[in-house]
Amino acid sequence: MGRVLPAVLALVVGTGLLAGCSSDPEGPTTSPPAPGKLRVLAGSELADLQPVLDRAARDTGVKVEFTFTGTIEGAEALARGDADKAYDAVWFSSNRYPQALPDAARRLGNQTKIMSSPVVLGLAKSKAGSLGWAGKPVTWTDIAKAAEAKRFSYGMTDPSASNSGFSALVGVASALAGTGAAVNADQVKTVTPELKKFFAAQSMSAGSSGWLSDAYQRRAAGTDPGQKIDGLVNYESVLLSLNASGKLPEPLTLIYPTDGVVTADYPLTLLSNASDHARNDHQRLGDFLKAPDVQREIMALTHRRPGQPGVALAAEFGTQPMVELPFPATQEAFDALLSAYFDQIRKPSRTVYVLDVSGSMNDDDRIGSLRTALVGLTGASDDLVGRYRRFHGREEVTFIPFNGAPQAPRSFTVPETDPKAELERIKSTVTGLEASGGTAIYDSLERAYQVIASQPAEDRFTSIVLMTDGANTSGTGYDDFQRAQAGRSPQLRGVPVFPVLFGEGDQTEMEGLAAQTGGKVFDARKAGLQQVFREIRGYQ
Repeated sequence: MGRVLPAVLALVVGTGLLAGCSSDPEGPTTSPPAPGKLRVLAGSELADLQPVLDRAARDTGVKVEFTFTGTIEGAEALARGDADKAYDAVWFSSNRYPQALPDAARRLGNQTKIMSSPVVLGLAKSKAGSLGWAGKPVTWTDIAKAAEAKRFSYGMTDPSASNSGFSALVGVASALAGTGAAVNADQVKTVTPELKKFFAAQSMSAGSSGWLSDAYQRRAAGTDPGQKIDGLVNYESVLLSLNASGKLPEPLTLIYPTDGVVTADYPLTLLSNASDHARNDHQRLGDFLKAPDVQREIMALTHRRPGQPGVALAAEFGTQPMVELPFPATQEAFDALLSAYFDQIRKPSRTVYVLDVSGSMNDDDRIGSLRTALVGLTGASDDLVGRYRRFHGREEVTFIPFNGAPQAPRSFTVPETDPKAELERIKSTVTGLEASGGTAIYDSLERAYQVIASQPAEDRFTSIVLMTDGANTSGTGYDDFQRAQAGRSPQLRGVPVFPVLFGEGDQTEMEGLAAQTGGKVFDARKAGLQQVFREIRGYQ
């Protein structure tokens, strides 16, 4: 997933729909196939193309029906065959990952590249100036050295959830390896020490480029309690959009490493088993989108580069040459790189799960759904998404079940190597959760802050996940939480809370909690707890 314009993001998050869009590829809501309608499984960043696609519908008679998903989720849906009859085409920021999966690759048909955007580093103008990087040649090695020395900080998306983060990880690994070839599985161990230097400066993670962009803007403006960061590793288009928004205290200076970048090329790709009328619609839509005037409209609207030669670049893109870095071509290389990233390279997580086990959790076996979702995070799910959204090496996990009062916290630390025994202890704990009694949301949330305050001060991604299926019935209330939040230390105020709406949870209060803490609300009333708990992993 990637960049979404703020107004569109609010609509997608609030309703899950945009012009017939769904966000659940495992349970698609696409309508039956018909001429003049192209059912497309896509990355959510393409929501910003809606004005262009509305014009395409008027001019060509082809209406796009989007279902949004992440790159890995989409690749897995292709490989399993789930997309065969539900969709006519896919449109991801890149086809590199699905092409590495044989069962997904054979389902990809004709491709039409519409636009492009490299993944680069954007730093606040003053920080880029103090580092001496403005207008000067800079390599990823230079950036890694400055990152190791903590001379700057940045945010980046989770590479298992968003193509911008995945492209950044691949690009930095390829550049630091210095072989001129794509990193393979055997080389990952060799390049890991250098990658640790680069990721030492990462101070924020996110599941999507759009949310990351919005969070950076809020922190820069001082409207988010989280620690301010100096920049972002993200799509060029996201960084240029932030500059164009006029909402930043100072613009971002874009750094294009001279040893290369990885570029998203957004291929509109027909599925190999698509019907004849879908093939015709794909051709008509592709021809429309490649027209020079439409390419210029896309460039102005989305800040992405035109995908067709002969269309002049806007001035905002500059004139610096870019080297395209090689991309791994096998799933083994991807697995090795992602596993090393989570278990060894990036800063580890510290997460406190505040879990509602009140009596209402017995309704419709909600407690069973909670157990299943949490067991899935121990690695019990063997699908691609489950493989990467599990608890990782060096991670600290604390569970605080609650009903009429918070229960005793239960904490675990997952070893970097041979984590099986600790994961089994986690599994045993969550399978033993039982539901009864009232609902003390805010007393339990306060207990989570106490746990975090009592833990050693370490450089970790720290967050709280609050899952409740009802309104607060015991102990302190929302107003008490607000007063307590105002009195916390800056470090504790900056710990994001990710509320999970479930059952009859109070949406207004949960949205308030997320806003006050710099977190994000996740809605499990439709998507289900397992999918939501996986999605939250991208923000931890």
